[in-house]
Amino acid sequence: MRIIIVGAGAVGSYLAERLSTGGQDVVVIEDNEARAAELQESIDALVLHGNGASVQMLEKAGAEDTDLLIAVTSSDGANILACYTGTQLGAKTTIARIEDGELREGADRLGVDLVIDPSATAAEGLVGIVGLGGASELIEFADGKLVMVGGRVDQNAAITAGPLRELRVRQAEWGWVVAALVRDGRTIVAHGDTVVRPGDHALLMTTSERVDDATRLLGVKRRHIDRAIIVGGTRLAEITADVMTEAGLSVVVIDEEPDRCRYLAGRHPYALVINGDPTDPDVLAELDLGPKDVVLALSGWDEVNLMGCLVAKASGAGMAISRFNRIAYVGLLSGLGIDAAVSSRLMAASAILRFVRQGQVEQVATFSDTDAEAIEIEVAASSEAVEKSLMDLDLPVGVIIGGISRDGTTFVPDGSTVVKAGDHIIFFSLPRDIVESSRLFTA
Repeated sequence: MRIIIVGAGAVGSYLAERLSTGGQDVVVIEDNEARAAELQESIDALVLHGNGASVQMLEKAGAEDTDLLIAVTSSDGANILACYTGTQLGAKTTIARIEDGELREGADRLGVDLVIDPSATAAEGLVGIVGLGGASELIEFADGKLVMVGGRVDQNAAITAGPLRELRVRQAEWGWVVAALVRDGRTIVAHGDTVVRPGDHALLMTTSERVDDATRLLGVKRRHIDRAIIVGGTRLAEITADVMTEAGLSVVVIDEEPDRCRYLAGRHPYALVINGDPTDPDVLAELDLGPKDVVLALSGWDEVNLMGCLVAKASGAGMAISRFNRIAYVGLLSGLGIDAAVSSRLMAASAILRFVRQGQVEQVATFSDTDAEAIEIEVAASSEAVEKSLMDLDLPVGVIIGGISRDGTTFVPDGSTVVKAGDHIIFFSLPRDIVESSRLFTA
């Protein structure tokens, strides 16, 4: 697939690296010369310096033969114009990052096939994590009937009792599968002889009614959250304030800019808005933080978010969730008391990768500390996998089947499960095995 990415900011550069590594034919257009040069040194793709919305630059990038144009600059207007121009030149499908609600209306008439709003998606994801009260991920598949739960494995968690194969035998009603572990920055695709260790970041697939069982298996301690303390006055922070209020939580917003605080107080009258330094222990001490409080550090600065979370946990907060922009920081979160992390680039990637993967892909999920993906795909009638058991499929070693949705029912399969045409299969895969696995179910 030939892909043009307009904009090499946090989202664009991440996508360019991810897609080029996966063997896609990628061209990036970036108007910042230094950023374009830096990206060209780090990825195996063509990077052009120029205006990605101009006819001349899109022609140079080969828009007439492009399967997908992705516009993810910081300007909504530039993204829409790039999609419009690309469509006129012959680009088959276009995706634009648009945050302004008024501009989203009618974007389809201007050549935009898909609109993504990572902040809105991230805010909804935060509600799920906070509602679960301790997990680091809560990702729904098959219309919410299958759920991937992620969390840091506790010292005394039941899942550490022995190899996964033996543990499943001891479970009276087995309804889960461990897809992968992230240990010391390395992804381990789980198999029967895998032993889970305390401190591992485990990704576990289960049915929606067994989410509580899954969290207990990981040793994740459920917390009832009453109040959300939001650090920062960003758009993500604003949207999160709204959705947390709708979820029934009391909301406090802390920001250092007086003018921004006045705006937030007018825009969100239900929230307590505090003008202060969110990393100052004295500011947080005035809130008398306790186990029923969650701190959501959503400013635009990674350093502020990380420090705000650490100070909040030291001050007694039950949960602390940090927004991050730099992937390199994710590995530092483990063991520091930060419960979960969100990233706009990962939210954007999950939405966009669905359009890149071949086959009848329904959903793609990416994760904060591993480059593996969870993919929901519909099994084609012509697929070679139809009427074969999972144990008889020639699946790559780096692939785990986590769940199946069939005719309105969902279940976690075992090796004897036979694949049927029309099944929605959720599989977890390392990047190198995604294309091969997708073809197995769609070819």
